[in-house]
Amino acid sequence: MAVNSRTAYTVNLRSLWVSSNRENPHLRDEVYEMMLWWLDKGVDGFRMDVINFLSKVPELPDGEVVEGYSYGNGFPYFMNGPQIHTYLREMHDHVLSKHEVVTVGETLGATVDEAKLYTGKERHELDMVFQFDHVTLGYGKYGRWSVEDWKLTELKEIFSRWQYGLEEDGWNSLYWNNHDQPRAVSTFGNDNEEYRVVSAKMLGVCLHLQKGSPFIYQGEELGMTNVQFPEIGSYKDIETMNGYRDYCSSGLIPHDEMMKAIHKRSRDNARTPMQWNSSLHGGFTTGEPWIKLNPNYPVINAEQSLADPDSVFYFYKKLIKLRKENEIVVYGKFDEILEENEEIFAYTRTLKEKVWLVVCNFTAGTPVFILPERYAAYSLEEWVLGNYQEDLNRSIHEFELKPYEAAVISLKAR
Repeated sequence: MAVNSRTAYTVNLRSLWVSSNRENPHLRDEVYEMMLWWLDKGVDGFRMDVINFLSKVPELPDGEVVEGYSYGNGFPYFMNGPQIHTYLREMHDHVLSKHEVVTVGETLGATVDEAKLYTGKERHELDMVFQFDHVTLGYGKYGRWSVEDWKLTELKEIFSRWQYGLEEDGWNSLYWNNHDQPRAVSTFGNDNEEYRVVSAKMLGVCLHLQKGSPFIYQGEELGMTNVQFPEIGSYKDIETMNGYRDYCSSGLIPHDEMMKAIHKRSRDNARTPMQWNSSLHGGFTTGEPWIKLNPNYPVINAEQSLADPDSVFYFYKKLIKLRKENEIVVYGKFDEILEENEEIFAYTRTLKEKVWLVVCNFTAGTPVFILPERYAAYSLEEWVLGNYQEDLNRSIHEFELKPYEAAVISLKAR
């Protein structure tokens, strides 16, 4: 499958897709011409921004205004709209079928069943979609600005639902963060200096060993963290500024509470300049950047990562190498184990007679992993990868995990 065989250099199709009138066949033809132009240039594919918003209910009715918003909710009238699959199949016929090309569609609000319609093998629409279920964990009454606790079992249920749901038809995209989401290690791991590196590696293992195509957002491979600007004036993201106006200035959310939410959820967490080195502005520019850098750039940067053989960067290289050299990572069947455990995310990948066990500790504690009885006939073949130095004296059937430990273990039948 092309989506796993190489790095894809993709073009992002954005505003023209969403804001234009796709009912107009001439406009659609212009878009297809543009896509063909890029493909003739040699790009490998397209990342399609909110692609499931293209088809709108023709009457364009007003959306219901809900508490906390100054505008109506239009999602029911343009999300997964009436002609969306017709348009995508037409795009496939006119453009995608003529090239070996990778396509991934951002599909806010899409369910597993809807994803099958977008990515099914016989549907001739897209290769895969970006779903939003896991990145909206902890959203409350005021969306991302209501920061609520979430459980590991909730995260596991989401990933497993998508793994099982697209097991036979369709294909999963795998990601922790992107330009619209806060930093992975600050959201799902632990960005305290004691655990930042080891938990960033654990998150890499947890995601990359699942079935699907992994996406790495800039800085994730360095363990870059959320930023905490003390004043609202340092933020540039329009969603953040609108959120402050709608919820804080109106009195719905106190200032201190709103700033905590912004520190945790603002899209600007992912948009501070790339941290290349410890020089002025992190080596990003000799001028004045449009937004301040994260103050930790002298410590967390690409130059430092390249100089440290134990860095998150080199661990991600191991993950990529593992995928390229082992078909089980690409094609192996996914099965979750320890579904009710609130500290450990564990699963197996199986391809023919080969079985890999993946164990990830999402806590700073030291929980004990116990291999389910159905694997009693298996023994250790190899410790494939881990984010701590290997301890070969541990039994694979029961062992204590170190804080934020991740282990990939090859099993063999006795």
